Amino acid sequence: MNLAEGVQIVSFGILAVMMIGAALGVVLSSSIVYSAFLLGGVFISIAGLYLLLNGDFVAAAQVLIYVGAVNVLILFAIMLVNKRQDFAPYPSAGLRKIFTGVVSLGLFGLLSTMILATPWAYATNPVTGESSIVVIGQHFFTDFLLPFELASVLLLMAMVGAIILARREYLPDADTTEQAQSVLTLPERPKEMAAIGSIRNDSGDTPVYRGSSRRE
Repeated sequence: MNLAEGVQIVSFGILAVMMIGAALGVVLSSSIVYSAFLLGGVFISIAGLYLLLNGDFVAAAQVLIYVGAVNVLILFAIMLVNKRQDFAPYPSAGLRKIFTGVVSLGLFGLLSTMILATPWAYATNPVTGESSIVVIGQHFFTDFLLPFELASVLLLMAMVGAIILARREYLPDADTTEQAQSVLTLPERPKEMAAIGSIRNDSGDTPVYRGSSRRE
């Protein structure tokens, strides 16, 4: 083992530990804002793993798209739709936790078995070929053209939804606008409509307002 291989192994261990710790923080944190920030840490760790695999463009796209766009969009959505509500306890929460733990351990065991049973081949000479950007571009516009366009439509829908959520805070309701207009409407003859105090006449039937004359 030379120095380069040792640095790669140490870097892989650090990135793996950071990614697993941040992923556990996303799931176990009680604050959704902290979970969103820890999710950004997971994305950055994955970008570091792409760099170790010589996928420089994929690593840059991971940081720009997931950290710079998706994670920021999640934070904006949390800040715009952050309602202070108490979480209602779910029925049979213990059984759900047990079921989730069993499924997680099963997936971990399955992946570990596949990794240990796969005969990994190590290349002694570096593979020379086209750049990863050229290969990704060819696949995007040939084999994966439809998923690429669907992903763009999905991002457009997310942007429109974020705009609607942001503008909903500033658009008043129709009932509120009508009430405000009715309150601000002045009477035609305010001196006769405004009643400062009232007195009754001798018979006690007809009220007489101040500022107006009573006819006999």
